[in-house]
Amino acid sequence: MSDARVLLDYGSGGKAAQRFIAELFARCFSNPILDTMDDAALLEHISGPLAMSTDGYTVDPLEFPGGNIGTLAVHGTVNDVSMLGAKPLFMTCAFILEEGLPMPVLERIVQSMGDAARHAGVQIVAGDTKVVPRGAADKMFITTTGLGEVIATPAPSGRRARPGDAILVSGSMGDHGLTILSRREELSLASATASDSAALNHMVAALVAEVGEIHVLRDPTRGGLATTLNEIAIQSGVVCHIIESDIVVHDGVAAGCSVLGLDPLYLANEGKLICILPDALADKALAVMRRFPEGCEAVRIGKVEAPGLKTKSGQVVLLTPLGGHRLLGMLEGEQLPRIC
Repeated sequence: MSDARVLLDYGSGGKAAQRFIAELFARCFSNPILDTMDDAALLEHISGPLAMSTDGYTVDPLEFPGGNIGTLAVHGTVNDVSMLGAKPLFMTCAFILEEGLPMPVLERIVQSMGDAARHAGVQIVAGDTKVVPRGAADKMFITTTGLGEVIATPAPSGRRARPGDAILVSGSMGDHGLTILSRREELSLASATASDSAALNHMVAALVAEVGEIHVLRDPTRGGLATTLNEIAIQSGVVCHIIESDIVVHDGVAAGCSVLGLDPLYLANEGKLICILPDALADKALAVMRRFPEGCEAVRIGKVEAPGLKTKSGQVVLLTPLGGHRLLGMLEGEQLPRIC
């Protein structure tokens, strides 16, 4: 594109808009389905059941260590579909662009988004672009929808955690949340951190194929590990008992949280998953996860229990390094706005 910035004319539907779409989006996202340029994507040879997810991305800043809003949109959508034990196949995306957005920024984001989709093995098959006047939006928003074939039988669900199950996580907690905050506020205390944004579908496919019985898969995004475990405990009517010393938190994240008064267990993650499954399969699942770069720090962090005399259904109990216990509630309020 020869223009230095996004123009209102790019959203008009006329010649400038067609050139804009052809020279940027169609080029970066090219695949046989999208290349037909019809009003809708014709999806053939899909067998059910299907998993579908829709999400919106408003992260600030647009670019950050470890990714950008485009890669985040692909990874977040791919991961949401994968958590149902599905193989993501197709995506759609809609862009809301602010007039005056620097064109090099948009080109980098769209190109990296296309690269992320190809790496995940997902085709972006339809989309839309709107340009709004200056001040009507903050630079760029992206909305996506993902579609995939469920390959797990039965599909994992937050309602399927059972007493005696092991609770595993695929790696460290809080990297994405602290990275976004430190970059947004230009904080040097967390300069070594980077977002963990990554597509987890290949790892999930291996878990389904090699481990088999998986009760719950969830990605702990907004609200972090603590909030996501609360959601699972409520859905399943169980108690999640986790051990603080077994949870991986990188030194940079721990230091940043200490200075800022944040709890890494409530910070967003964009490339991690929670896996809850029968205890007898835990070691096998950990071995599978550790084969992948996204799961090289996978650990067991606790177990699922039935409600007892001292615990109630839907609670998350944390064992501290000093041997005490404390309840981890759901996140109250918005700890970090515009995190994804």
